[in-house]
Amino acid sequence: MKVTALIPDKLVSEVKELTQGKNITESLIKALSEWVATQKIKELNLRISEEPLEFKSGFNSDSIRKINRT
Repeated sequence: MKVTALIPDKLVSEVKELTQGKNITESLIKALSEWVATQKIKELNLRISEEPLEFKSGFNSDSIRKINRT
């Protein structure tokens, strides 16, 4: 997708330096991909904090060891 965006030169230079991309396009793709991944992790953390994971009743390390050894 082609996009025209007005982005300050200083910000573009910083992104290029930090991502070590070959060009502006690659640098922006790396930066945006990382940002999206970070946002997904934040969302997952929020969901887990609202509804924590729980072990099944009767779950313990001994039963898992038996399963893993068979």
